[in-house]
Amino acid sequence: QVQLVESGGGLVQAGGSLRLSCAASGRNSNYLSMGWFRQTPGKEREFVAAISWNGGRTYYADFVKGRFTVSRDNAKNTIYLQMNSLKPEDTAVYYCTADKSPLSVVLPTAPGEYDYWGQGTQVTVSA
Repeated sequence: QVQLVESGGGLVQAGGSLRLSCAASGRNSNYLSMGWFRQTPGKEREFVAAISWNGGRTYYADFVKGRFTVSRDNAKNTIYLQMNSLKPEDTAVYYCTADKSPLSVVLPTAPGEYDYWGQGTQVTVSA
């Protein structure tokens, strides 16, 4: 089992920045592909970004390219989502997630392809 705990959400003005963190614990947590999703009320959870187990590969949704950066520090068992140039439409609950397959070369983009989820952290961007 892998446990994921997000932090860093909050209220920010449009154009501002936030950095989300996700602390992972459990077996093989440093060897798993991980990702960020977000969800707003009444909508499905949508893919934001993913990172390979060693940080060597990343993938982003088109709507965050150039604004968000995903990274990880395996020494701290933590992944990050640096969010810059935030827009009101970025307002959502952001979830950290992890794939269960160690050393995978795949960066999943569908919620059903991930196995572990955090509780989420609210990000609110005011106009």
